[in-house]
Amino acid sequence: MLADADVRAVLGVTVKERQPGAQQAHGLLLSQCYLGTGTPRSVSIAVAGNTRSGSKTLTPRAFWRDQFHGRDEHASERKGEKREQEGETEARAIRRVGDEAFWSGTRVAGALYVLRGNTFIRVSVGGISDEKERIEKSRQLALIALTRLQ
Repeated sequence: MLADADVRAVLGVTVKERQPGAQQAHGLLLSQCYLGTGTPRSVSIAVAGNTRSGSKTLTPRAFWRDQFHGRDEHASERKGEKREQEGETEARAIRRVGDEAFWSGTRVAGALYVLRGNTFIRVSVGGISDEKERIEKSRQLALIALTRLQ
């Protein structure tokens, strides 16, 4: 979803290694790739796809609704308490990317989650200490990745 040239254009560093992988998380199949640069700057990108749990199909959109729009007020309160204990800030809406996007994380690290249609991507940039710059670089990479999402 991201070419080496994309990372070079946005982060100003050359990709030296790619570590693709897949995992199941929260009932979804995440296809992911870590792009290392030989410097502290790096990129991690993941795409969420449908998976089946018994007879029920779990969709990225359903996960998104639960994660960012919490249907259960009490569950949302519990999630908020857990985030505070872990030093995580409340997810913040990010405009002008995808159908909807949120930044979630701590002041030190975080990820941009972007929903488009029934798919979402997660982009995380490492090696940048300024949170505003991390968000902006993640947003730029997400916009590029969305052009390749089918």
